[in-house]
Amino acid sequence: MAETTTTYAGSNLTADHAPGSLITQDGQIQWAGLLIGPGTPFNVDRTGLQGWEDLPEYDSSDADRPTSHGAWPGSRYAKPRKISGTIVLVPEWSQTAEAVRALRQALALLDEERWLTVRLHGELLAVRARIAQRVVPADQGFATQGSTKMSIQWLASDPRRYAVNEQSSSTTPPQPETGLTWLPNGLTWPLNWGQAKSTGDAVAENTGSAATHPVIVFRGPCSMPTVTERNSKRRLRYAIDLAAGDELVVDTAGGTVMLNNTASRRHTAMADSSPEELFLLEPGRTELSFRPDASTPEALMTIRWRSAEW
Repeated sequence: MAETTTTYAGSNLTADHAPGSLITQDGQIQWAGLLIGPGTPFNVDRTGLQGWEDLPEYDSSDADRPTSHGAWPGSRYAKPRKISGTIVLVPEWSQTAEAVRALRQALALLDEERWLTVRLHGELLAVRARIAQRVVPADQGFATQGSTKMSIQWLASDPRRYAVNEQSSSTTPPQPETGLTWLPNGLTWPLNWGQAKSTGDAVAENTGSAATHPVIVFRGPCSMPTVTERNSKRRLRYAIDLAAGDELVVDTAGGTVMLNNTASRRHTAMADSSPEELFLLEPGRTELSFRPDASTPEALMTIRWRSAEW
């Protein structure tokens, strides 16, 4: 590819870049700090990616009926997603050594997951993944021309694919209407009670096909911060007093409850509080209510989420 001028000298290719931040066109794949696809020395083979648009494998708790045909349907939980593809290495000969070194760095065995992002038909979707396999044949073409076909496999512990743009919605606690205004000659019809400054409700819309875990941030001053999903009635409720500036961050995917990013406060969950991992935003519109026991207008609840796809 004579037009390719990609250089990797000094680049940290294992850095966890924002998903899709390097992608500029359809067909490109971003793995951490490495860009694969058109305009790079690493072309995707015509067979494309396997496991990207497929439904992941799953475990089922179906129970066979002992005295009848079939089974009782149970819950189904997706297994980690396996994504694999064949990459064609076609650098200029002068760039072969640099490209190979870049591959070694980017496709190394790491304990922490990185963002793997794919752009197809203008849509960017991403998963958190690790390298599971890298096969680079050192054949004659590779030795003499620097070109070869390599196989790469990623393993995503969370099989859902996420929109790259994180969304958010915020609300303050409910605040009452201003009330009736008495005029010198009495009340006038129709009565105007004024408008509430805040209803204490927020809306989160998951535009994907899979339920997604939100991050919920309660900011003080308030006591007993509580959020309720109005359809399922699932609730998160914590016996804690938050002073002005305090933040209680609930990561429902990780099941963590952190005060000011330093101390766990998961033990403050009340008996009527759902397990954090079960507090999900289903596909579509979700209405959430912020109802602390005591608060000031400065208290705030913020929900952050990424829409998710199977």
